[in-house]
Formats: sequence, C-alpha cells, structure tokens
Amino acid sequence: MTDTACVIGVDSGGSGLRVALGGPGDASGRPAPLSSKEPVRTGARGIDAGHFTEQLVPMARELLEQAGGGRITAVAIGAAGMATLGDDLRAQLPSALQQALGVSRLALAADAVTAYAGALGDRPGAVVAAGTGMIAIGTDLTVWHRADGWGHLLGDCGGGAWIGRAGLEAAMRAFDGRRRGSKALLARDEELFGPAPGLPGQLYPRTDRPAMLASFAPEVARCAPGDPVADAILRDAARHIAEAAAAVCPESGAVGQSEQPEVALTGGLFKMGDALLRPVRAELRGLRHVRLVPAAGDPLDGAVRIAADVAADRLRLPLDPRMLTVHIGYTEHTEHTEHVS
Repeated sequence: MTDTACVIGVDSGGSGLRVALGGPGDASGRPAPLSSKEPVRTGARGIDAGHFTEQLVPMARELLEQAGGGRITAVAIGAAGMATLGDDLRAQLPSALQQALGVSRLALAADAVTAYAGALGDRPGAVVAAGTGMIAIGTDLTVWHRADGWGHLLGDCGGGAWIGRAGLEAAMRAFDGRRRGSKALLARDEELFGPAPGLPGQLYPRTDRPAMLASFAPEVARCAPGDPVADAILRDAARHIAEAAAAVCPESGAVGQSEQPEVALTGGLFKMGDALLRPVRAELRGLRHVRLVPAAGDPLDGAVRIAADVAADRLRLPLDPRMLTVHIGYTEHTEHTEHVS
C-alpha cells in the first residue's frame, strides 16, 4: 500500500454514478472509471445524500485498491439537478465523506460546471452541453452565466428531446396530410413505434417522455440529407444552440484578452455527426465575437480536474451557492462568491 495523494471525480446523472481516480502521473496508468448500476434516488429533500454515499464510498475504495493504495485528498462531484435539488448533498456529504474516506475537501458542482471544466478547463468562455436536454454555461472567471436548461416543457431548445419532438410532429403532420409534414420521418416513426395513431398512447403516460422523444433525434439526423423538413429541424436546432452560446459567452473586453472568447460543444447530442454539427458550426461562425474550439474532455474529466484544483488550492472557476461550492472540513467556503445570472 502507498501513501500517494489521489483525488476522486464523480459524474452523477440519470443513468447513475461514474467515478474516476486522479492523481500524479500519467492518466493511462490509473484504474478505469467505475459506474454504478442505478441512479441516485431523488426524494422530498432533493438528491438523496444517504443513497449517494452508499454508492460512492465502495467505488472510491475499489479504485484505491486497484491503484495499489493511496489517500484521497479531495473529491469533486458534478450532479444533474445540483442547482435546485442539491441541498441534502450540501448539508450531508462533507461530514459523510470525511468520516467514510477521510476526505476534508469537497467540491459540489452542477453537471454543467463539470462539463465546462472538462471542455475548457479554467479558461474563460462558454460551453454548450447537449444530450436529451440543452444548457449553455459561460464565465469570465468572476461569475457564471447560464442560458436554457429549463427542461423539455419550457426550453432545452435544440436538445435531443426538442429535435425528437419536432421530428415526431412532422411525422404526424404527414400522417394527417398537413403542410410541413415529412413522409420520411413518418416511415421512421412507424418503424420504431408502430402505427402513427398509437403514438400518443405510448408517449403521454410515460415518466421518461424526454428520453423517448430524444431517442427519435438520431432518426431526424439520418433523414436530413434527403428530407428538407428534417434538415430544417436541425437548422432550427442549430440556431437555438448558437443563441444560447452567444447569451452566456463573455465579451472579449471582459475577459481581458484581445482574442475571441472560446466556445466548446460537449454531450451525446453532437455525436449525431455532421447533419447537426455543420449547421451549428455555421451559426457559431456567424457570431463574429466567438471562436469554436474542440472540447478537451467530458464532465467526468472536469470533475477530476476540479478535485485536483481544490486539493492544490488553485481553483479559478468562480464559486456560486448553487453552481459550485467548496467545503473544507465541515465548512462551506464562499469567498468571492458571485450569484449566477
């Protein structure tokens, strides 16, 4: 067993926890990240801190064992819903992880923040994170700005559920014989979900409606090269994505740099390929004050990076009561905290 200082990064979402070990040396020599078999429960107090701890602690210990030992100096957790559902985590996890793992430094972040850290590190700019939903987050390193991320009923414009819903609407228009319908999307709809009149009965009672809608987004992308309706849906999605990025991207003067602020794209939606990426890039090129750059890593990479920065007292990303908090011992540190706008 060694006394090597290590950090733990955690990405918590709808499919469960992903946990990675970080520390000195080449990342290729570290154990592969671990994943839980179920998501953390959400209850009346928000994300359940007890269930979170029950899942995280054994995985953290297993990673240490695989690495040949060590001590955990900091943990960073990025969680979907942290901004609105993270009160129980903020209240319970600092003491729980100190007792279970001996960790005295803990960062709790919204998953958009770890997505930002994974994509751009601690450079000023903006990141669009898109999967089933869509959120844009940006910073000049003094305050966070966000746009959208309001869920499939109120926003997430341009995200997977938004694209899928628009595609299924176009399919139903074709079934009815209305304008702006797509026979190509109707054919894909009926192949996947059966006769069109039965679609509402399948969709509306489900508790995972956003995921079901998003499952149709790749079909829109597959039809887009030969179908003008599907192509128009993706071009509309690209406009929404670029508008969100523009809303949160810091001005060059505020950044204190002469070059254009950076924008990165991250999340599973962009794996659909050029059918979506081509119009997104075109829309972002139309925003002359930004520069599109590739994302360096994913949200789990971002969580590991934040943990390492917290362990070394070098965190530059701005603190915020809902978006990013740092706890040392049992104390929440909020110096230089700015409220998200």
